[in-house]
Amino acid sequence: MRNNILLQVGVKVLLKNKNNQYLLLRRSSEKYPGMGGVWDIAGGRIDAGKTLLENLQREVFEETGLELLEGAPKLLAAQDILEKPGYHVVRLTYFGKADGEVKLDLSEHDLYRWYTWEEVLQLDNVDSYFKELLNNRALWINIDDGE
Repeated sequence: MRNNILLQVGVKVLLKNKNNQYLLLRRSSEKYPGMGGVWDIAGGRIDAGKTLLENLQREVFEETGLELLEGAPKLLAAQDILEKPGYHVVRLTYFGKADGEVKLDLSEHDLYRWYTWEEVLQLDNVDSYFKELLNNRALWINIDDGE
């Protein structure tokens, strides 16, 4: 029955600002019952026919009003999400830079905050797939090299 599985691709990005802080968004309990109140990073599913980075730019702008800065974001990881029967989501997570004033899309998130790296690592109520990446310390070594 593998032919009946719907494959989707999602793009996410951990955004860093000029003050070395990282943007996290808290999911709305209204839109995401059972998953609301969880901190996550900006992103979502891609629209077919557009590049991954075009989709990432669109998602960041829709959710935060911010523009990605300084060239292409760095791909950190690809994850398989198989929690919903009949769906296989491939989630690509990037690291990028952005700055400016956040204009939060309140239909998806109810709060945002810029955290220090130490604060991000200490958060408990974080999206499980993002937390998996946070726990893989090797991903974060020299993330800013060359910039």
